[in-house]
Amino acid sequence: MTETLFAFDARNYRQCQQAYRGDREQEYYLGDYRIEAGAEVEVRADRKAVGACSVIRLRSRNRLFFRRSWQHIREDATDVVVLWFVGHGSLRIASPGTTCVAGAGDFAVTRSAMPFSIECEPEAGGRHEVLHVIVPAHLFRRYLQRELKAAMAVRAGERALILAETVLAALFTEGDVVSEAGQQRLLDGALAVVAEVLGGREDCLQSRPTLREERLRDVLRYIDVHLCDPSLSAARVALGCGISSRYLSALLRENGTPFAERVWGARVQAAGRWLAASTPAEISIAEVAFRLGFKSAAHFSRMFKRAHGQGPREYRTESLRKRAGAGDRRGGNAPLYLASSAGEAAATSRGNSRHEVTAHEA
Repeated sequence: MTETLFAFDARNYRQCQQAYRGDREQEYYLGDYRIEAGAEVEVRADRKAVGACSVIRLRSRNRLFFRRSWQHIREDATDVVVLWFVGHGSLRIASPGTTCVAGAGDFAVTRSAMPFSIECEPEAGGRHEVLHVIVPAHLFRRYLQRELKAAMAVRAGERALILAETVLAALFTEGDVVSEAGQQRLLDGALAVVAEVLGGREDCLQSRPTLREERLRDVLRYIDVHLCDPSLSAARVALGCGISSRYLSALLRENGTPFAERVWGARVQAAGRWLAASTPAEISIAEVAFRLGFKSAAHFSRMFKRAHGQGPREYRTESLRKRAGAGDRRGGNAPLYLASSAGEAAATSRGNSRHEVTAHEA
């Protein structure tokens, strides 16, 4: 049985970021999702679940944009392979080091474990349609042991892929005529065909990681592990990873985020999630700041406002109100804890009295 994953029109398309993963937020993966409004807005995705995989038909009259960054990857760590069969319109996919376009009849692949962006473009008549399959990466390795590139496209005309698409389309529309075990066999067969095609094309396979790529992974892992340590520095990361500070700086610059920006950005994002999920009675703003590696509440407040557009106290208050409102809509009795400005200010003041702002924090 198919189910509607999401449906957006002129009334609700601005809420697409909060709703594109479905009611349970279990589909797809984190990212920045946007719909470009036109004379009319019509975007719809229907889903057919088969075991741990999903076959989804996406239809749209509008341009769609999606971006998944390293920050999103660190937040949800979802590792899936997405197989795209383009029926109408086109996909423009960009990932580190490559850009490809898949038109009507083409096939494409994206991987959630690597950053990428994708633009869905309707054809001249205002129609965009793709059938795509979301497969957990560890399951897809049953069919293909080699690593796929972060994103790639295969031009129309590959007959084996046409056969796989035919099976998947029939599974999506008529799958319920067979048992769940039968549906799984059909899916297995289609995935095996896709894997056979991809495994025979060197342009779709990822070469062994370079030493530079391995060093970058080591650096990012070290930063994540020691993120909350206030003494974390570029020199310490370089020493911990066995490389020079100059090489570390070059690696991060090539990756698009300098050391200080990556560290402070990650800390501020972690603080936002913590404040949104806690109350003043559970933990003060100053304590959140210090436990995430900030050496003063004042510095934390400045950095937080720069990233979120509002101070941490206002951010927490607004988040608590949203949580309380969501509880009311569900018919629950979610409590609303709104700290007084004086209470939070006192906590921040106490934090400032214990920690002085150092020169490098200004």
